[in-house]
Amino acid sequence: MDLHDMHFYEPAKGHGLRHNPFNAIIAPRPIGWISSRTPNGEINLAPYSFFNAFNYDPPILGFASISWKDTVQNVSETGEFVWNLVTRDLGDRMNATSAPLARGVDEFEVAGLTKAPSRFVQVPRVAESRAAMECKVTEVVQFKTHTGEPVQGWLILGEVVAVYIDKTLIKDGVYQTAQPHPILRAGRGGDYVEVTQDRMFEMDRPPGSSHPAFHGS
Repeated sequence: MDLHDMHFYEPAKGHGLRHNPFNAIIAPRPIGWISSRTPNGEINLAPYSFFNAFNYDPPILGFASISWKDTVQNVSETGEFVWNLVTRDLGDRMNATSAPLARGVDEFEVAGLTKAPSRFVQVPRVAESRAAMECKVTEVVQFKTHTGEPVQGWLILGEVVAVYIDKTLIKDGVYQTAQPHPILRAGRGGDYVEVTQDRMFEMDRPPGSSHPAFHGS
């Protein structure tokens, strides 16, 4: 007997629900708030919900776009970008940068955000963000189906070459994940999750597993 009465569907044939559940099941997800620039110096800032860290040493993070948008074009042409942490107090301004604005419109200005200079890339970070990472592009990969057909979606991977952290978020040498109240995407049109200290918990690692990142066996 099945433990659960399962709704089953094949994505290629439709999900049969009012809203696609895929990105609600794979949730919550960190937000890739990516600042980039054009080769002639125009600045872009946009959030991506398909975002995460992919390697520990060297640190590599990545974001995916479901179409060839301004950010993808920018990072492909310049080879650099900055990731900015989205916290609850910045939620509305992050949301404003998701608007479909014309190429060349500065989302920093639209959202009332301050540009802070970076050290190793020519892309500004969000000064109001309490953590940020400068990245150099390592790969731009177009997705394809299991039969090899190209998909209108791209994965951008970047090596982190510099990290900024608000010093008040570090206690006894440990970054306090919940303290800045980061928010994460949770599916549907506008669902988010806020990380707070009362929702944090700790589990002991299995014997012999000392690396802080899960990496299978």
